Amino acid sequence: MNKEEIMQIIPHRNSMLLVDEAEKTSDTTCEGKKYINGDEWFLDGHFPGNPVVPGVILCEMMAQASSVIMADVSAKSTPYFTGIEKAKFRNKVLPGDTLEIKCELTGQKRNFYFIKGKGYVNGKLSVSAEFSFALVEKE
Repeated sequence: MNKEEIMQIIPHRNSMLLVDEAEKTSDTTCEGKKYINGDEWFLDGHFPGNPVVPGVILCEMMAQASSVIMADVSAKSTPYFTGIEKAKFRNKVLPGDTLEIKCELTGQKRNFYFIKGKGYVNGKLSVSAEFSFALVEKE
């Protein structure tokens, strides 16, 4: 999926659409990419002269990519974060990097979905976390 297709399944728009590509690779897995150009709003003050993608933004990138796993059931619903656990930040993500995201659905209970995500730069693990979402019916 490109950005236009991703926008059909999640409500995020510029400047909060933080994933450039995503694809469902099986019923329970997906992959995504975010190209860090260096002109993103979150780099302006984090940190001046030494721009580093903030950890919370890396988690949001993984969460947005993972939404393609729920795409079939989220057509009439919006996925909302209900939790982020076990977030670990191992290596910096910098301008010029491509964050390659891999996510896996680990469980589902009614309208709650549980997903593990990992983000890599040049094959090296940069971030990992576990997410939970609630699919809330659109009004």
